[in-house]
Amino acid sequence: MKNDIATSETDDVATTGHVWDEDLEEFNNPLPRWWLWTFYATIIWGVGYTIAYPAWPMISSSTAGLIGYSTRNEVVEDIAAFEAQNEPINLRLVETELVAIADDAELYTYAVSSGESVYQTWCAQCHGSGAAGAVGYPNLLDDDWLWGGDIEAIHHTVSHGIRNEVSDEAHYSAMPAFGELLTEEEISQVANFVQAMAGETPADATQAEAGKVIYEENCSSCHGEQGEGDIFQGAPNLADSIWLYGGDYASLISTVTYSRYGVMPPWNDRLSEPEIRAVSLYVHQLGGGE
Repeated sequence: MKNDIATSETDDVATTGHVWDEDLEEFNNPLPRWWLWTFYATIIWGVGYTIAYPAWPMISSSTAGLIGYSTRNEVVEDIAAFEAQNEPINLRLVETELVAIADDAELYTYAVSSGESVYQTWCAQCHGSGAAGAVGYPNLLDDDWLWGGDIEAIHHTVSHGIRNEVSDEAHYSAMPAFGELLTEEEISQVANFVQAMAGETPADATQAEAGKVIYEENCSSCHGEQGEGDIFQGAPNLADSIWLYGGDYASLISTVTYSRYGVMPPWNDRLSEPEIRAVSLYVHQLGGGE
């Protein structure tokens, strides 16, 4: 900076023309040579880097680079090496009967550990990281299972899914939309009866008795006379106060009126058989199941 005590060494240096506080000027000194050469070197390095390594984005990919390096290829190679190491035990996992895996301590420990990784990657988004589920997504920790909760049933459900249009072996059931079959008053009556049958306080107890008749005529063939349900046709137990879509009056009215149609995709087209077996065993040992 230049001020009123500038020396003769700076008298010949031009200024930028900027002036502050009336007499404070800025010298227009050139950048140090070492700094300029370093700057030029980084430019050359940057150009060389974009030529040698993947860098420039394209419409669906990026430039490959002269040396053909790819972090994706490294990941693929690491996964392949990992799978090669686990191939013998994965083969045992596939060849051993599902019900007998728990008898092999080493194999069972591996399956549960591996299954947890599969679960957290593919299943936690819907069923929760702790498997407690959410509205519309079943809790995997309790004993309330549709289509069975033993290890073989869980394996089938994971493999083929529920009500999807992909697998011919997917579990399938459909509840009618009773809004097209019953009046609003009848729907209200049966909703109150279901609440009472589950041991809950109905929204209008005076309608519960009339709702019993509606239930017997329209619902008992699937859910049972006592509301015990039928796991083999995917009809929930209505008497245990475990609700997938909510057991309050408004939720029951919506369920009866419009029906529910939850879908689970099949995983046998995305996961290997060892992974399906592992995640099935992991889910089964969480505390629910049969």
